[in-house]
Amino acid sequence: MADAAADESVHAALRQIGTLHDARHVIFDNDTRFMFASVFDGSWDTYIDDFAQTVVGARFDKVFSHSEGFPGVTDPGVKDWFVAHQEPAGVFVSAYPDLTVQQIYKDHRVEEAFEEVLDTAEFRAALDNPANAELLATPAFQKLLEEAAA
Repeated sequence: MADAAADESVHAALRQIGTLHDARHVIFDNDTRFMFASVFDGSWDTYIDDFAQTVVGARFDKVFSHSEGFPGVTDPGVKDWFVAHQEPAGVFVSAYPDLTVQQIYKDHRVEEAFEEVLDTAEFRAALDNPANAELLATPAFQKLLEEAAA
């Protein structure tokens, strides 16, 4: 149960930070090498600072403590350590390069709210009301309904 609570606190911290799209840890070469890769919004400096100030920083310390010379995520030299061990990605592709994490969160909230509206009797009645025929016939409303049905 403690692991579930710890995971929940990490997820809550990541949600609060609100810039992390994706992160992964990979152990390879017969368990002798480790890779951490992540995708985030904003500057790299802010990204590391944000994590160091949350429970995620403790996780970084736990994981990276097994790496040679890791000074600790709150150490003033940690950014230099990370930079010294970075390798650029040869290729990086994003399915949504222009969306921030905050925009994705908002899109999800709007979609959930819209789905709730679609499921109401009042909405179904509004679709059948002749007074709304002009609005319902607009390309924008038709597109909205098509997207909702997809």
